[in-house]
Amino acid sequence: MEQVRLNKYLASCGLCSRRDADGLIAAGKVKVNGHMAKMGTKVFPGDVVEVNGKKLSGREEKKVLAFYKPVGVTCSERDRHAEKLIMDMIQYPVRLTYAGRLDKDSEGLLILTNDGDLIDAMMRGANAHEKEYIVKVDKEITEDFLKDMARGVYLKELDITTRPCTLEQMGKFTFKIVLTQGVNRQIRRMCKTLGYDVKALKRVRVMNIMLQNLLPGKYREIAGEQLEELYRSCGMRR
Repeated sequence: MEQVRLNKYLASCGLCSRRDADGLIAAGKVKVNGHMAKMGTKVFPGDVVEVNGKKLSGREEKKVLAFYKPVGVTCSERDRHAEKLIMDMIQYPVRLTYAGRLDKDSEGLLILTNDGDLIDAMMRGANAHEKEYIVKVDKEITEDFLKDMARGVYLKELDITTRPCTLEQMGKFTFKIVLTQGVNRQIRRMCKTLGYDVKALKRVRVMNIMLQNLLPGKYREIAGEQLEELYRSCGMRR
């Protein structure tokens, strides 16, 4: 291994994304060869890296899973107030992190991986990666509602206007929506602004990965051409 920046090394070990690695370094939780690491520290072959006093074993084989998050499960690794955490749901031999959250009341597809660089690429808003959802609201959908959602909605509490998106009505109360940004609780906020309450929300696609026939609480490994396409779409090579 040639020298590499510490945040990239932590991401390559499957610990977290590069951004989160920067936070760990800034918080004084990372040591290299027994010395407190600084931002921009380089890691060389043979260096000993510790996070929170635990020695890292080095880079792992990259794994990517499609997981069906059930309603009621919180996307957090630690939350003493949560009834169920995402990592309590998965028994897997490699430590994984999720790329993009789903709120507790929502369900559907989560991408889990130990590749921090992939997470960074998927989460970068400028890349405008597609995420598709099926949404049920509390009253009948109108043409005006669909048009207003599609052109973008001003969210006063965040002082932003959402990006234009595509919608397809599926029933009186149900529609499909494809987003290219990741604002917190975006669909719920958009609907609320237009006078609707979301009763059910399911994510069915992230980029080229589909939920398909996964059952709640189950996962499948992403491999082969599907995995290669995911990396290509992120401008990466495996």
